[in-house]
Amino acid sequence: MSNEKETTQEQEKKNEQIIEMGEAILGEKRKDHVIYLLSIIGEIEGHDCLPSTSKTTKYEHVLPKLATIEDDNNIDGVLLLLNTMGGDVESGLAIAEMIASMSKPTVSLVLGGSHSIGVPLAVCTDYSLIVPSGTMVIHPVRMSGTVIGARQTYDYFQQMQDRIIGFITSHCTVTPQQVEKMMMNTQMLTKDLGTILVGKQAVDLGIIDAVGGISDAFTKLYQLIDKKK
Repeated sequence: MSNEKETTQEQEKKNEQIIEMGEAILGEKRKDHVIYLLSIIGEIEGHDCLPSTSKTTKYEHVLPKLATIEDDNNIDGVLLLLNTMGGDVESGLAIAEMIASMSKPTVSLVLGGSHSIGVPLAVCTDYSLIVPSGTMVIHPVRMSGTVIGARQTYDYFQQMQDRIIGFITSHCTVTPQQVEKMMMNTQMLTKDLGTILVGKQAVDLGIIDAVGGISDAFTKLYQLIDKKK
């Protein structure tokens, strides 16, 4: 009876983790490949809290979790699921840099979309995939609220944009010139600058490694884990 109660409590805890955080540990029963599933959903929330009606991923939750995963010898790899509209640049880059620096094998899968600062998050893993209908939006840095119309402001914008371009191009085969050209494209978005890439287009440009789905993501991650072992 005691064992059944413990099993029930453990399952409830796992269900709560999925519901509240979009996270799960997979393969515990098999023990051959233990995968941590981490999802980046909705808007990436930074230092300012977004409305409670918005679907968000809070970076202050993700960063400690990544540190815990890195320090856990029982976890073999990380599968990152992405369906994000972007969000806070500093927070998105912080998450991307942390994932990129992990010693455990990592694979990302773009589902729905990975827009704006979601692009660095999609390419920060050891291998990246996108579903055929998945989208990526590449556009210049934008800022809401009051902006001081001074040269220093525009220099800051350029510096931030250079950081994003530098990160993207250091984790895939697209060139800085190609990324900047896509950012400044005036032909595609009616109310903004930028470029929309769908599925294979992101692969053809060298941003994403391959078109695929969840089974492909697991297969690749298993291969990376076996190679590391």
